[in-house]
Amino acid sequence: MTENTQKKRATLQDVSELAGVGTATVDRVINERGNVSNDVRQRVLQAAREMGLRRSLPESHHRMVRINVILARPELPLIGRMGIEFRRLSDRMDHSVAIYRTTLEDESPAAVAQALLRSDCDVVVVYAQDHPTIRAAIADLAGRGKPVITMISDLPGSARLAYAGTDHLKSGRSAGYFLSRMAPAGPVIVLCNHLGFQSRIDRLRGLTDYLTAHAPGFPVVQIVEGGDDAVRSEARLKDAFRSHTDTVAIYNVGAGNRGVVAAIQAELLRHRPVFIGHELTSFTWESLRSGVMTLTIDQSPELQAQFALDVALNHFNFASVSHLSPPYVSTVPIVLYGPENLPEYAPD
Repeated sequence: MTENTQKKRATLQDVSELAGVGTATVDRVINERGNVSNDVRQRVLQAAREMGLRRSLPESHHRMVRINVILARPELPLIGRMGIEFRRLSDRMDHSVAIYRTTLEDESPAAVAQALLRSDCDVVVVYAQDHPTIRAAIADLAGRGKPVITMISDLPGSARLAYAGTDHLKSGRSAGYFLSRMAPAGPVIVLCNHLGFQSRIDRLRGLTDYLTAHAPGFPVVQIVEGGDDAVRSEARLKDAFRSHTDTVAIYNVGAGNRGVVAAIQAELLRHRPVFIGHELTSFTWESLRSGVMTLTIDQSPELQAQFALDVALNHFNFASVSHLSPPYVSTVPIVLYGPENLPEYAPD
């Protein structure tokens, strides 16, 4: 056989052998004659796709798939945007897919884990801290055949099915690259909620790794934990500014951008600092236009929501998302916005 010899065309017999069923069962599934259990039906269709059977395959799943999206602290801009995106996706789904949203006022591991374990849906999408309690809840659901998809911030090494989000290490490195080229050498201050979220850890590590390797004249002199609260962030940043009046740049790895802007406008620093933060919202849109904010790194919540949905449907063998296959690797990009490339109107 030469390299140019075409691969043998798959037959029903090939599919039956791969699926471990008889050819009559394959024929019933392919031609939708019924009298086949749902598990066998899915196995046959998966085998047909793997074998490259040249037939028009029926939809591989007909029962309703229920997806529970758990969103903690919906008052935060990114979480609010994520809720909007899942609502838009829900409006476009047919009767075979139902998307439910669970909102929590508390983002603590105990509260999120309880919401995970309480879910009776087929699959759960969640934004959560990297904590043993969360990992245990995800493992419990996975053991019961209820896959979990993490979004925004990952839990690598957990029993989750997939991560739908951006590369936060690259976000932090990008922040380091730009601030070291936009500001004179000097101290840098970082604002964060706390370091319980993998996304925050990766952003901070990306920043410090880049600055250490490529811009040693920009030391991170203080990490301020503001709890993603504007008032607390403002107060603690003002204290940091009083201690480091020569600060040249601020990187906010989480929410709390209103607190950063208020602290900058208090004019406690010798010079206006470079300010890099996250997410394009109506507030950061205005802050970029006014010049108080230098860059914002957006993590495309609409693409995260779509990827999470696509993974869930592919897992349940929906033919409409056959372009995906496990292991699922997120390719959601980060998008940098400055004053010169803002959309014409502020986001909702």
